[in-house]
Amino acid sequence: MMLGFLLARKGVDVCVLEKHSDFLRDFRGDTIHPSTLELLYELNLLDEFLQRPHQELAQLTGQIGSESVTLADFRHLPTHCRFIAFMPQWDFLDFIAEHAKRYPSFKLCMQSEVTGIIQENGVTVGVRAATAAGALEIRADLTVAADGRHSTVRARAQLPVTVLGAPMDVLWMRIPRSPDDVNQALGRIMPGQIFVTINRDEYWQCALVIPKGTAQEIRNQGLPAFRERIVRAAPAFHDRVQQLQDWNQISLLTVAVDRLVRWYRPGLLCIGDAAHAMSPIGGVGINLAVQDAVAAANLLASKLAQRALTEADLNLVQRRREFPTRATQAMQVFLQNNVIRPVLGTARPLSLPLPVRLIRRFPVLRRIPARVIGMGFLPEHIQC
Repeated sequence: MMLGFLLARKGVDVCVLEKHSDFLRDFRGDTIHPSTLELLYELNLLDEFLQRPHQELAQLTGQIGSESVTLADFRHLPTHCRFIAFMPQWDFLDFIAEHAKRYPSFKLCMQSEVTGIIQENGVTVGVRAATAAGALEIRADLTVAADGRHSTVRARAQLPVTVLGAPMDVLWMRIPRSPDDVNQALGRIMPGQIFVTINRDEYWQCALVIPKGTAQEIRNQGLPAFRERIVRAAPAFHDRVQQLQDWNQISLLTVAVDRLVRWYRPGLLCIGDAAHAMSPIGGVGINLAVQDAVAAANLLASKLAQRALTEADLNLVQRRREFPTRATQAMQVFLQNNVIRPVLGTARPLSLPLPVRLIRRFPVLRRIPARVIGMGFLPEHIQC
């Protein structure tokens, strides 16, 4: 959506395909980081965007065992918004779509599910899609796969993938908020489990991190045992977990961390999770995808407008975005292997690791994780 918007601003004819009739998919990325908010400022859209319902988080606080620690402080970032904004992803998509539709070269096709790619002489020249009106073919100088970690386009293109792995999955659910609840996102790291709560005003969006492949075992233990597990992690929810009455209220996110060896082939480019599936650590996935979109627009818009795009131009996008992708994934894999895996595998009381003790003793160090999470390793900027 962001790439389509940016290309349409530069006069490139764009068609965005969305397989559903709306964007109301729950439990998607809700964290809009300072790097993305800065892009909205550069587009002169920030003030209007922040008028939409959202929550703001200026500091990231976690509870490790019985200790509460502020891990990141975004208030010192060199940006206009020194906080993470929490907004349902459907609102973000609706906002970008509204502005993209103001350009005559932008077209959004809902209920249009891509089923395959069209290739001629080794070049991708478009896609096939199933729509409410029947089969559809769309031809284009460039096909962009932005359809996530289970990308149909990526699979049809048979692009090789490097799998980095993940030791956990995530169970998502909603728990009602109380007026007395603390207004912040809070991660609780306890022996054997990790529990995250994200404020969505009327309810908490909650994530229970579990060892990979154990979701069915947890279901087999029954909902009462599951509710007890939540109360152990968040005792304040003891009077509300009874509202979880059916496993249909609980969604499984199968965590994957991978990246393509090559993000492109003639006529085709992958961005976002289609190019590099991210761990949920740091909530950076949506923001890296947006950064990919901005880089692609900056590098490709003029070539697309001139209909002079080459494979070398697509290579430039991967070269631009591969370092921040690799660096972010390296950080995530390190935390998965050295924090999440040991925590999920122990029943012993937890103590604060040395880096956390240093952050607690020297608050200025909170700016380092804030910079990495909030801005990333290579923030992009809008080129007018």
